[in-house]
Amino acid sequence: MSADILPNWENLVRKQLKTDDIYSILKKENLEGIEVKPFYSDVQRPLVNLPKVEENTHLVARYHESLEEDVFAFILDHNVENLEEKTIFVNNNDLAGHISPKEEDQYFSLIDVFNEKQGTIDDQLAKELLSKDFKRNICVDISLHQNAGAAIDQQLGIALAKAKELAEVYGPEILRKLIFRIAVGGNYFFEMAKLRAFKIVFNQLSKEYGLNETPYIFAETSLRNKAVADSENNLIRSTLELASAMIAGADAVFSNNYLVDRSTDNSEEISFKQQIVLAYESIINVFEDASNGSYYVEEITRQIAEKSWALFIEIEEGGGYLELLKQGIIQKKIYDHAVEEQKWVEEGKIKLIGVNLYPKLDVTRSVEDLYNEKEIKAVRWAEMFE
Repeated sequence: MSADILPNWENLVRKQLKTDDIYSILKKENLEGIEVKPFYSDVQRPLVNLPKVEENTHLVARYHESLEEDVFAFILDHNVENLEEKTIFVNNNDLAGHISPKEEDQYFSLIDVFNEKQGTIDDQLAKELLSKDFKRNICVDISLHQNAGAAIDQQLGIALAKAKELAEVYGPEILRKLIFRIAVGGNYFFEMAKLRAFKIVFNQLSKEYGLNETPYIFAETSLRNKAVADSENNLIRSTLELASAMIAGADAVFSNNYLVDRSTDNSEEISFKQQIVLAYESIINVFEDASNGSYYVEEITRQIAEKSWALFIEIEEGGGYLELLKQGIIQKKIYDHAVEEQKWVEEGKIKLIGVNLYPKLDVTRSVEDLYNEKEIKAVRWAEMFE
């Protein structure tokens, strides 16, 4: 790139904005503490191509018999007889306990063995899951944390801390048996960078144990930015979230129902067809690292990775994830960020069409009504107005 492009760009913007102080005007605030520039001409340290585990992204639907012919990967909450040649993500403790996969089956566990309220690991459940012939045996679920309002570096730092707790109890080989369930929000490029950054920091964690692992990422659409009264807007938001996850190289993607508080056969089918259109009309599900080379995405990936690793170290120095849960420190960290985020929604700094921009509703519930600093719980931004 020509060395004079940046000055020429700056001169053009100064002329258009009629001021020399262009950077203060173009600066865009964010709650993640990530520095974002209005123009990128290079990247500090170009990243190598970040791999994923699966060659093609699994497009996952919640099981319904009407989808059996067209869908190859299902989330199962209850037992289904004679479901063959499918990839199954088991989402029920009891179901996981009695399933015995055949050699040709592909079963993944979406069961998290952490009790977030008590600050413990369910050892019996963990051992039962590890004894199963699943492709991935234990889920490290941080979708709850995203939906509760955790910052991106908090989500990834917690994922690393939970993985390390498991490695310390059951041995480092467990890192090869984990699946990470991650909720993807609406900040398109930041969420893309989030998944990419997680690949970097998880690989770094595995190297601490003499391994060289890539995390299996099950990405699902967030509930945090969805509104009960705006199902069409929810559909658009979740489509962007799915695209972000696919571009970032998620191994499996799943779209939560865009109707939020109810489900119909039609809405379940449409939620899945979002993935089909993205995968087969844009072909973004086959690339390992489609955003590699974007100066902007590479730079925020680097910043997120550094902040996440720093928080992970802080958690470990404080005694580990379980210990800090028992002390209420993890809950308070998430609470502080979630409340600040909710205030941005209330003030309109975070825009939610139909809620705080072109609003249909007024504020009905306060921040104090919605959040509890002693509990990690999912809260949708729009609940304040519903």
